[in-house]
Amino acid sequence: MVLSAHGKRQVQCQAAELLAKRFPELDSLRRNVFGELVAHTAEGWHVLLRSDLPAPAETADAFLLGPAGVFAVVVADRPPESGQAVLRHAEERFASIRGSQGRLLAPTAITLVVIGGATRSPRGAGPYWALPVVDLDKVFRRGDGGLTRRQVAELASAVVQRLPEYSALSVKPPEREPEAAGLLAAQDVAEGQLTAALKRPFESWMTFLHPQQHAIVAREYGGPARISGPAGTGKTVVALHRMRHVGRRSVGPLLFTTFVRTLPTVHAAAFRRLAPELEGRAEFVNLHAWVRGLLAGRGVELNVQRGGIDTAFNRARARHHAALEEIEPDFEYWRTEVDRVIKGRGLRTLEEYKKVPRRGRRLALGDAHRERVWALYEAYRDNLVERGVHDYNDVLTAAHASLVERPLDNPYALVVVDEVQDITLVGLRLLREVAGDGPNRLLLVGDGQQQVYPGGWRLSDAGIPVQGRGEVLKVNYRNRSGILDFARRIDAGNSVDDLDGAAGVVLRDAEVVNDGGRTQTWTGSKADLPRALTAVLRNVEPAHTALITFTKHDADECRRLLESAGVATQSLEQHTGEPDDRVKVGTVHRAKGLDFQAVLAVQFPLRDSANSAAARREADEMRDRQRLVAATRARDFLWWGVVEDAA
Repeated sequence: MVLSAHGKRQVQCQAAELLAKRFPELDSLRRNVFGELVAHTAEGWHVLLRSDLPAPAETADAFLLGPAGVFAVVVADRPPESGQAVLRHAEERFASIRGSQGRLLAPTAITLVVIGGATRSPRGAGPYWALPVVDLDKVFRRGDGGLTRRQVAELASAVVQRLPEYSALSVKPPEREPEAAGLLAAQDVAEGQLTAALKRPFESWMTFLHPQQHAIVAREYGGPARISGPAGTGKTVVALHRMRHVGRRSVGPLLFTTFVRTLPTVHAAAFRRLAPELEGRAEFVNLHAWVRGLLAGRGVELNVQRGGIDTAFNRARARHHAALEEIEPDFEYWRTEVDRVIKGRGLRTLEEYKKVPRRGRRLALGDAHRERVWALYEAYRDNLVERGVHDYNDVLTAAHASLVERPLDNPYALVVVDEVQDITLVGLRLLREVAGDGPNRLLLVGDGQQQVYPGGWRLSDAGIPVQGRGEVLKVNYRNRSGILDFARRIDAGNSVDDLDGAAGVVLRDAEVVNDGGRTQTWTGSKADLPRALTAVLRNVEPAHTALITFTKHDADECRRLLESAGVATQSLEQHTGEPDDRVKVGTVHRAKGLDFQAVLAVQFPLRDSANSAAARREADEMRDRQRLVAATRARDFLWWGVVEDAA
């Protein structure tokens, strides 16, 4: 409910009177803070105050529950030394509270907020979010935790039974609130529709977790750990909760990194909502950006130029074209071989290359063929050296060597690697060095079925043992059953490993918990595409919709078509996760790890130049995995368009 300014003044007066009656001895600081908390109960929040205020040192003064989540509140002029004890008390009292479909309230969903004083505490000072009184409203503006008013009420009812030493206080909204009446009616209607049509357990990930997810968050791992599972099973959700869990019990910085450039910004915004107290300690950054920062800080300068890299490879290609064309005419295949297999695995000699298993590559290469490829690689390497240019694998290799020589001065308490299946082996070895040794230091998150770049490895290849520390999630919370039915018909390799050789779980075997969902297919000409896109966009919310293609050229073309039709767009490259009114447009590579209420996937005619049967098979398998990733970005609605002509 949204109150008018006059209505707010009325409920604030009610709250002040109630507090004066129940707690006449309160000091002015607590009276002001608790008065504001109780006043918000008129807007759907729930407040429980300790009956014997001020509370004992190791317990919260109050608990606040609302759409933004669960808060344990301590009011103090100075941050408490017993913050960990207060948080532990809250976690114990809220333990095992169940939500829908048997999910549990996550201990990491509880935010300890310390309110008082005129200045903020230093970031990372403790397991609490410290706010001056003037910033108290930030608690209520923290963002939507995915909870409906009914869910909040049910949660509050369960909590009351567990906290007999606390009393629920509330005030009623004004009886006559003309401005709010219309808003309330509209909000209630909208919420009812949303609950019936869109609301799913996955959306309340900040508060509730599946029991298996809950266990992974708090589990003690003696070394590196791995979470795998098909799309939509909440792997990243678990990783974010685990970051908060480890952050509360450590003092070092936290790192979340991935190969995908667009993900860190989006997940950083989600983590700020989940764990505001850790904002100063948690770093969300793309792997290559992190590496460039490391090397720059150590005075290591590398010259990475896309044009220079292309020129170096094209010169090598001109020299070795004839030798390799008879095996496979498409030289992009050989460029990938050099980038993802030879340099991506850090191979140093021809003998190493002859012995290495080329996982994921379908074109068989004997020793004589590998000698030709190695000659191409050597020419490319020499051209880079001659031009004073480095490619992206060189940067990772240099960073790895630097860390071996001199480890980080301030080690990370936890390194989380998302979408790990798309990182090269060189990058994986680097991350092993970044995390260092010790328990709970490295968490790898990925799904082999969602690999959208060629080449492969096993974690053991990087010297990362995860035996006994591998977790597989199987319950899909993101996609409605109609979306999953469509995605499961895509033959995206229904036999994958768990990133280390054992059998993994694919989307076809995932458990479904959300009914409904709509899919729609369209086939037509490029000339008819703008009309088809604008027609479907009239029935979705642009702010929660993405258009996904399979090449950058096609994404640029679709964005141009939409803009010409008057549809506001935003490139997925610039998407931060913050809401706006624009349709997000980009390639499947930039959409990885994201999800939207509605997805429009547009598939243009293939431009495939591979001639050998094995190379075509590999390309087909890669495209199917990319299609699966595109389809599973959709939560509630998927429109799949196929353009029949390229003209």
